Amino acid sequence: MSIDVRPSEDPAKYLATDQLVWFGEVTDADAEHLRLGLPADQRFVVDLPDGPDDLHSGIYGVRPMEMSLPGGSVVPIAGLTWVGVHPDARRRGVLAAMMSDHLARTRDAGTALSALHASEAAIYGRFGYGTAVLTHQVALGRGTTFTAPHLEAEAAATTTHLLDMAAPGVTERMRACQLAAAPDFPGTIVGSPDFFALMAHEPPEQLRDKERRRILFARRDGQDVGFTGLRREHKWENARPSGTVVVGTFCGDPAARLALARRVVDLDLMGTTKLENVGLDDPLLGWIGGPRGTGSLQTWDSTWVRLVDVEAAWPLRSYEADCDVVVEVSDRYAPWNAGRWRLTASSGAGSATRTDAEADLALDVSVLGAGYLGHPIGGLLRAGLVQEHRPGSYADLARAMRTTVAPEPSIGF
Repeated sequence: MSIDVRPSEDPAKYLATDQLVWFGEVTDADAEHLRLGLPADQRFVVDLPDGPDDLHSGIYGVRPMEMSLPGGSVVPIAGLTWVGVHPDARRRGVLAAMMSDHLARTRDAGTALSALHASEAAIYGRFGYGTAVLTHQVALGRGTTFTAPHLEAEAAATTTHLLDMAAPGVTERMRACQLAAAPDFPGTIVGSPDFFALMAHEPPEQLRDKERRRILFARRDGQDVGFTGLRREHKWENARPSGTVVVGTFCGDPAARLALARRVVDLDLMGTTKLENVGLDDPLLGWIGGPRGTGSLQTWDSTWVRLVDVEAAWPLRSYEADCDVVVEVSDRYAPWNAGRWRLTASSGAGSATRTDAEADLALDVSVLGAGYLGHPIGGLLRAGLVQEHRPGSYADLARAMRTTVAPEPSIGF
């Protein structure tokens, strides 16, 4: 059965379908605000002939975003989000049809990359997405000591300022700061101004007994050089304050991050600082002497990346080692990528060209997505996810794609 995917024409029905799939609480402000950063022409739906009458059989949306790549370029990407299938329409090909539609539309728009945060890790590898970034969730005790002797002068010249995230001009400052820092931190994803406004919007029904989100800026020489978001939670034990401050993504140069980290572990009435999005090579673990300097540390997947157009995507980033390999790429949902490609990297620059030469190795396009931001992928050969025909060819590819520092986790979208 052919499944038609078309642009949404009924915002209320689109929103209602999303809220059924995600079973979130509906508030009066949802219709006006939940779609911020999700343009009307980037909402798509499926209606099966025998599907539900009052809701769509499936929906998805695309946020216009930018992502920084190894080498410092910041390029447009399709931020896939709001993917959902009605419970009565599952196992009927709706998701596959929507994913194929998304990839075709993205390619037609001239965008080479798609990215997402996966609600369930088992889903998106099937559609060519690779786990490109990992992130740590770290718990620290109040007063944790950070040791960084070669950053002390810069950190001492950095001041921190706590503001309400919803205050006028704050989200604009956040976005400008993130854009300025992005080239030095590959993997950073920057949303539209509306997306930042969405982060700051918290109607009373959602807050109840929660503190509003705060933003902590780091400033140096009168300029914003970093920020992080936070929310405090009250708790008292044995007549002692032992609250938790939940801290979001750090943005900024290392000295700015050091100043921010020192501030968030020394807030009054708090006993624990929970850092929700710390990159694998974030300097924080070095400042506290390694993983055992934490109260707890957990590792999760962050950004998943999909090469929508191999030929266009390959030269967008830089490469830290040379390679020249012929790769047989499998790609069920973007068939224009399937076949043999000569992938080269020389003096930092890459190119991808079609070839009839004998393949050195064979892999699914998701492997290229997993390594695209610099995350190490050498172990996938041992895992049996890559087939090598010429010994050493996969090592050449993996070394070329890997970066000295692991890619940056992104804010969830």
